[in-house]
Amino acid sequence: MEQPIFVTYIIIGVTVLISFLGYSNEGIVRQLIMNPYQISKRQQYYRFVTSGFLHADHMHLFFNMFSLYFFGITIEQIFSVVFGSAGPLYFITLYILGIIVSDIPSFLKHRNNPGYNALGASGGVAAVIFASIIFQPLANIYIYFVPVPGFILGIGYLIFSWYQGRKANDNVNHDAHLYGALFGFLFCAVLYPPSLPYFVEQIKNWDVLSKYL
Repeated sequence: MEQPIFVTYIIIGVTVLISFLGYSNEGIVRQLIMNPYQISKRQQYYRFVTSGFLHADHMHLFFNMFSLYFFGITIEQIFSVVFGSAGPLYFITLYILGIIVSDIPSFLKHRNNPGYNALGASGGVAAVIFASIIFQPLANIYIYFVPVPGFILGIGYLIFSWYQGRKANDNVNHDAHLYGALFGFLFCAVLYPPSLPYFVEQIKNWDVLSKYL
């Protein structure tokens, strides 16, 4: 029996609520934001999670939740088939751990810097997107109305995130995107091993590639 899809909507609702509260209350932001120094010195580990429910502005929030809406529903449906009634739990675990794992490099780098802060759900959203890519690598993702197979976009996304992360000149935590994406892919490959050979098999059978092999 197909499981109901609801976790994505709950996450979006909670994230929008907390983000909007943060826009009008700086105290909420200070208490919940990712601050490696506070985590290291005061053991406020909850910030690894709560920072994922805050956003810098409306566009930041919209972009993350828009992406989560489309890919989250897809992964919920896939997880309901793959993991049965435990699907929602796996989905929540993927999303929350994606946020946490994506922030670990920043934590290690800035744990002695009290002025460093980070926020946003990008790590969790990237994990969900790349979980979708491992199951459906040939599904088109539209970039400015141009269809691009998911696995090609994924490769480009990883390269771009790595490159921009090394430059570190645009005030965006690209490392969170990179590590969140890698985590999402590995999460599915480890917890559902058939997903990896299925991923490879789909790419091998891609029509464009087959013309040249």
